[in-house]
Order: sequence, then C-alpha cells, then structure tokens
Amino acid sequence: MRLLGLLSILAAALPVFGADASIPQDEYRQRRAALRKALPDSLIVLFGGTEGSDLRTGFFQSPDFYYLTGWREPNAILVITPDTEALLIPRRDAKQEQWTGRKLAPGDPTVQSESGFETVLPTTTFQSQLLKWAESASLIYTLTSSPQAEGLKRLLPLREIRNAALPIARLRAKKSAAEIALIQAATDATIEAHLAAWKRTKPGLGEYQIAATMSNAYFDRGCERHAYSPIVGSGKNAATLHYAENRKRMDEGELLLMDVGAECSMYATDITRTIPVNGKFTPRQKELYEVVLGAQKAAIDAIKPGVMLGHSSNKIGLHKIALDYIDSHGKDAKGQSLGRYFIHGLGHHVGLEVHDANDPAIPLEAGMVITIEPGIYLPEENIGIRIEDVVLVTETGAKVLSSSLPREVNEIEKAMAR
Repeated sequence: MRLLGLLSILAAALPVFGADASIPQDEYRQRRAALRKALPDSLIVLFGGTEGSDLRTGFFQSPDFYYLTGWREPNAILVITPDTEALLIPRRDAKQEQWTGRKLAPGDPTVQSESGFETVLPTTTFQSQLLKWAESASLIYTLTSSPQAEGLKRLLPLREIRNAALPIARLRAKKSAAEIALIQAATDATIEAHLAAWKRTKPGLGEYQIAATMSNAYFDRGCERHAYSPIVGSGKNAATLHYAENRKRMDEGELLLMDVGAECSMYATDITRTIPVNGKFTPRQKELYEVVLGAQKAAIDAIKPGVMLGHSSNKIGLHKIALDYIDSHGKDAKGQSLGRYFIHGLGHHVGLEVHDANDPAIPLEAGMVITIEPGIYLPEENIGIRIEDVVLVTETGAKVLSSSLPREVNEIEKAMAR
C-alpha cells in the first residue's frame, strides 16, 4: 500500500512526458550501489550506445546503461569498482556537434551536477586507467553482447570477463515508484491512442490509417517513439501474431486487433484490444471474445508475489491458469477445445524495454510490471482475438495500470457508438 501511495504522489508531481520527466539521481546511485553489492570485489565496465547507430529513430541510450546512469548522451563508459565509480564521456568535438548538437564534456562546470557522478573523465583516458581499476578487483564484468566487449577482452587478456546481463536484469525486474509512474504515463498515452482508433475505425479504411491515428495520439503527447512496431490487423491478419504490414482495407463484419504501445521518457508500455470494425460483435465473435476475456481475468485474479508468470519444474504459473480456462470454455468450428489456439506466452515484463529484462527463474514480486495477454487465433474463421493489459504486482495481488481502457463487450460497443 505504501508503494501505491508513493506512486500516486509521483504521478502527480512528475511531468507527463518529455525530457523533463526524470528519475532522481539518488535512485541511479542506489542502483549502482545495488549492483556493486550483487557483484562484490568486481570491476564492472559498461559501454553506452554509440551515436549514429539508428538512422530511423536517432540516438537512444542502451537500456542497461540508462538504468544505471540516467545518461542519455552517446559514447559514454560506466566504471564501477569495489570502492568507487566513474562516468567517462567524450571530449568536445566542435565539428561533430555541428551535426548532432552540443554535448556535455569533461571539465564543463555543470558536468558533475548534471551527470550525478563526482568523477567524470574523458573516454580517452579509459585504457590508461583500466589496468589500475582491474588491480583492485578479483572479477571483471561487462555486457558480453556489446560490440566493445571484445576490445575489453583484448585489453585484459589474462582476466576472465563475465557477463553482467543477468545481475542487472534482476535489478531491473522490480520497478521503483518513479519507474512505475513513468510506465503509467506511457500507458495513459497509449490508452488515448486506442480510444482515438476506436472513434475512427469503420469499414473501408486501411489498417495503416488506424495505425497512423494511434501513433499521432501518443506522439502528440510528447512520447519519443513506438515501444515496438504497431500491429494493426483486421480479419485474417489478426491471426498473425506480429503482423506489421498494416496495409489491408478493413471490411464489414471483421474484427480489428490493435497491439500498439508508446515509449515515453524511455519507458514502454504494451496494450492490445480487439474490436469489431463496424462497432458490433457478431454472436460468434462475442462468444470467442468472452473466452479470451475470461482467461485474462482468471490470470489477473491469480497474480500475487511468489507466483510464476510462466512455469517452472515445480510451480504452475499464470500461463497454465489462462490455458486451462481457454481449453475448458468454447469450441472451434469442429467442436474441438480452444486451448490449441492459444499459441504464445501469457505475458512478459515491461519497463525500459517492452520485453523488459528479468530472470525468468524468479517468481513474481511486488513492484514488477508485467503484461497479461491471452489470445486465440482461428484463421479458418477469419478471427484473431488478443486482450492485453499492463499489470503491477502489489503486495497483496495486482493493479491493472491500463484498467481505464474498456475491455467488456458492451463497453467497447458503447464507446464505438459515440
């Protein structure tokens, strides 16, 4: 309850979106301290994203680096030793800044206050400092999937270098109140996008027109990018899980599946709704929709700390609860049970990435944010139905962060009739 109280305070205090929405620097320091505690007597070296790595979206910091630093500028290095920490950033390059803008540099008067690091060094000093840092540590950790990891191995050829991904993922899985507030803000923007789509949907329009309406709604609210490529599929296209062409004309009598989410202030969300193109479910569409909705409700009702999202060798998870519900309710056109048509996982963690870092062997804990998204897909009936909500695990159960977006059949039809 204290977590939810703090969430409401932060949600009121933080800006909705944009560059000003931030997490306190003390929280980043606490995260670095937690990683140091998880990896004692270690040297931890993380490399930030590089400029020019994505021409479609522009530069966005890599999630693990951002999680530990809050630093949004490119080509930085984070170093954590057993007793100190440092941020290394490039020296000023006036020619490069003509192309990509002015950056903070070592020696700038505000660099400590703006970065949250007492020690800020030029990246050019990294190699000369590395051996000294390594002397004080018995183990070396980095993200072994990063392009710079091989260079680190060459600089320290006699040292074993381990992967820091899982220890960082375990920290990222449990969200702070400030993070939950940012996920809620991204969720609220996405809810507005879905409602805007409902108002526009009608037979004869293209799927891409609905996708454009949704994108515009959250970009207009200051979100930086899609959390993932928008999925807007009508008719048989709704039965393709990651359909992303969004080119078909929507026809009378079809269902429209919209799996669309925004990323705002670096934090993602993920919401899916399935609606009738003409505003009214057919009896068969309603029958199948109610099965999926019932499965989602059963899974959400079972959420609490200690439960598995998927399954493990000794614990039945939420996925089986949803699958059992689908398998025992409703039939396909041949009279067979529907469980075989639920062909994907029930959900995933959400945070700095839409499929956020976590340790799948660890049960749910209070503060984790997940999706619950059962679905059934019957291409032979021209039907795909998925209902997905963003859910915060609490001390006693769950709070649906996307609850203000209707999901009952009568509520959807009423909203579309306006």
